[in-house]
Parts: sequence; C-alpha cells; structure tokens
Amino acid sequence: MRIVDLSAPITPSAPDAPELMRTSIAYYDHADGAREIESMFGVPSRLLRDGEGWTREQLTIGTHNSTHIDAPYHYNSVVAGARAQTIDELPLEWFFGAGVVVDFRHKGDGDAVAVVELEEALAASGHTLRERDIVLVRTGRDSFYGLTDYMFRGPGVTAEATHWLYDHGVRVMGIDAWGWDRPLNMQAADALEHDATGIFWAAHQADLPYCQIERLYGLDALPPSGFRVACFPLRLTGASAAPARVVAILDEEPSGQAS
Repeated sequence: MRIVDLSAPITPSAPDAPELMRTSIAYYDHADGAREIESMFGVPSRLLRDGEGWTREQLTIGTHNSTHIDAPYHYNSVVAGARAQTIDELPLEWFFGAGVVVDFRHKGDGDAVAVVELEEALAASGHTLRERDIVLVRTGRDSFYGLTDYMFRGPGVTAEATHWLYDHGVRVMGIDAWGWDRPLNMQAADALEHDATGIFWAAHQADLPYCQIERLYGLDALPPSGFRVACFPLRLTGASAAPARVVAILDEEPSGQAS
C-alpha cells in the first residue's frame, strides 16, 4: 500500500494576503513551555528535562483556507428544498471511496469544463463511474499555490457538469485550483455584463447537496484510477467547510507498480 498526500501545506500567509485568505501560526518553543509550566503549576525549569517544557502552536485559519471541503450550507441556506447541511452533519461514508482523476491541464484560465468534456475525460481515464466515487479534477494550477494570483487561475466546472456528476451518484468532487467554479473575477464580470443570476458562482449554487474539495495539491502523483480517497473533514459544528487531510491510497504489486 502506498499513501499519497493530496493536501496543501498549511503555512503562514504572506503579509499582503487578503483577510479571507489569511492564515497565521504562532510558534511557542521549549522555553515558552517551561515558563507556562512554572506559571500554571509552579514547577521551575530546573525540574524539567534539559530545562525544557512543551512546545505548541496557535493556529488561526479560515475554514476555506488551504485544502478543505465545502458543505452544502456554504452554497445556500436552502438546497434542494431542505435546510442545507453543515460540514458536521454529512455522512462519513461520503469521504472514503474509489477515486478517479480527470485531466484538464490543457484548459486555459477561465475556461469552462462542460458535460461532454467531462465524459471524454472519464473515458480517457479508463474508469467506469460508480455511485459514491470521488472525482478529482486536475488542472495543474496547484503549481501556483501560495502565489497572489492563485485564486485567479484555472478552469472551472460548469453547473451542468456538476449536475451530471451528482446524477451519477457522485457526492464528493474536488479540484486542484482555488475553487470549483471558474475564477471569481471572471464570473463577476460576466454576471455584471448580463445582469443575471445563475452566472456568478453557478456550480456552487447549483441547488445540489454535494461537497467540493478545493485546493488539492499533487494530483500529478496519481494514476487516472485504481486508488481510493480518504478526505475526512474536521468536525466543526455548524460550519460551512472544514480543513481536511486528503490522501490517496494505492494498492501496489510486489514490484512496486500500482495495480
């Protein structure tokens, strides 16, 4: 068995990062820990091994920063005629299943992934789509992760293609770009030009109770199919999303070649 990490590293944000994308990590070293122990319990550092206490970190991160999973509640308050589920209300069975990578690296920034293109990519992968499969869209834009223009990179999956996946039993689908839709600046321009709903954030607001994995990292390490995906989100009560450690699990032959 081989496990491939598909999660982006969680690191402090650049100073110019927008507030909604900001992540900060405060690091407390062994000397800090020794001081805390003495303050809390009265035990001086001379009674600690090498005079050192514990280390710890204080993390401040948005639920949609780094690699994360969106819940239906993120898209709308009501989805498919019912109160939208938050991340802690979704069945765990959704987050472990057979995976397939569909390759859209050839698509330009702002291009749309339509149903027919999705069907063609699945056929090229050699994978027959089954209920509860986890479909991962490879755009190659993870190479821009951490750069200021990352959110403006990549193609996006259309609402129609999202419906097509849902109708085939897929409940979790992911992408290695900033978002599942086309870049927001491009969608915004189109929505304003046409003065219409159903353009901005179209695939998110497709009125479907499904989950997106956004900001995947390292899909190039995977074959098109023949692996499983584990993508369990943190159990955050009432949240619209949660960070997740997304991994692919490959069963390998003795030769080391993936089966």
